[in-house]
Amino acid sequence: MKSVIRIRMSSHDAHYGGGLVDGARMLQLFGDVATELLIRNDGDEGLFKAYDSVEFMAPVYAGDYIEATGEIIKTGNTSRKMVFEARKVIIPRPELSDSAAEVLEEPIVVCRASGTCVVPKDKQRMVKEECSR
Repeated sequence: MKSVIRIRMSSHDAHYGGGLVDGARMLQLFGDVATELLIRNDGDEGLFKAYDSVEFMAPVYAGDYIEATGEIIKTGNTSRKMVFEARKVIIPRPELSDSAAEVLEEPIVVCRASGTCVVPKDKQRMVKEECSR
């Protein structure tokens, strides 16, 4: 099971000089992806227990569009092992004009991580592939 979200980094996400976004923002995106995966898998938001690894690979700036993906790769009784990747897919091009942007032909991987989430047994419920709403 996989989940994907795409979001534009805003000036509010920029934490450092030059519009650089704090790496923790990527972890926040991974947390959102993990929550969706748990809801789809267990019908509950669950809890993020720990990251096993986090690797920051390229800078992210305000104006960049980031696509964060996640996948459950192993399921235990209450634990869900997941892997995540964040890629820069669109970048601003202010040198062309103040509103110019470019879709990258090859997305740039900016962060990879793996971690474990937990859904207590009493909170788990079977979830149908499609919601009846």
